[in-house]
Amino acid sequence: MRETQKRGGRRLAMLLLLAFTVVFLGAVVWLGDAWQGTALATDFTRKNLSPCLTYPFGTDWMGRDMFARTVAGLSMSIRIGLLTACISAGIAFLMGLMAAVMGRFADGMIGILIDLVLGIPHMLLLILISFACGRGFFGVVAGVSLTHWASLARLLRGEVLQLKESQYIKIAERLGKGRLYVAFWHMAPNLLAQFVTGLVLLFPHAILHEASITFLGFGLSPEQPAVGNILSESMQYLVTGKWWLALFPGLLLVLVVLLFHYIGQAACRLIDPGSTHE
Repeated sequence: MRETQKRGGRRLAMLLLLAFTVVFLGAVVWLGDAWQGTALATDFTRKNLSPCLTYPFGTDWMGRDMFARTVAGLSMSIRIGLLTACISAGIAFLMGLMAAVMGRFADGMIGILIDLVLGIPHMLLLILISFACGRGFFGVVAGVSLTHWASLARLLRGEVLQLKESQYIKIAERLGKGRLYVAFWHMAPNLLAQFVTGLVLLFPHAILHEASITFLGFGLSPEQPAVGNILSESMQYLVTGKWWLALFPGLLLVLVVLLFHYIGQAACRLIDPGSTHE
């Protein structure tokens, strides 16, 4: 009885912490959208101010409020991460079902395509796609979306290959059910747990890679208050002692990535039936 209560208490604590994390990230997105104008406002009378009560993250060489600028940049990163993660997970889900529907030849081609994407250095492929699509918002979304689906697709494809050997799948086929019917009505529900977990775990990777290619100059345009742009611009001022220009944006980026990673781990434990006995 006590052990059951302890497990229930741990599960409740996880749910509360998960809810707080989601609310915090939602607040960052909302505030970042509301502070777009403030993040771009310049005032040379307050340039290069160190952190203080009025400006918690200080100001930069153009007098821009670094706190508002950082929150706006994180809001942009989160939105891009959500969009690209959903697209990548959708591609992976369709690839997994196609392996079940379209026969051995299609399954073999999907396996080759997955190996091809995973075999190319990830950042190189991401930069090439983003550059080919004209960089900017569309280039970043295309690059991140088309390079993050392969690992999840391999996992879902493996699950599909196991499901194809299940007795109830074979019985459904013998009863005359078509491949599409079997895939969407019998296989897809069994893939939802892996799909949701993979979708959430794609968020931190998408956010980090968006910031990375923007930092290298192949992502969002320089005038946008993106975290990658903030960190790239601050590099030349670190030697002059303006440490706050990179420290606080970098720390908040790491915090957001860790929070998304925690959401993924928590979702995995909550969805997994076996976790109720831990």
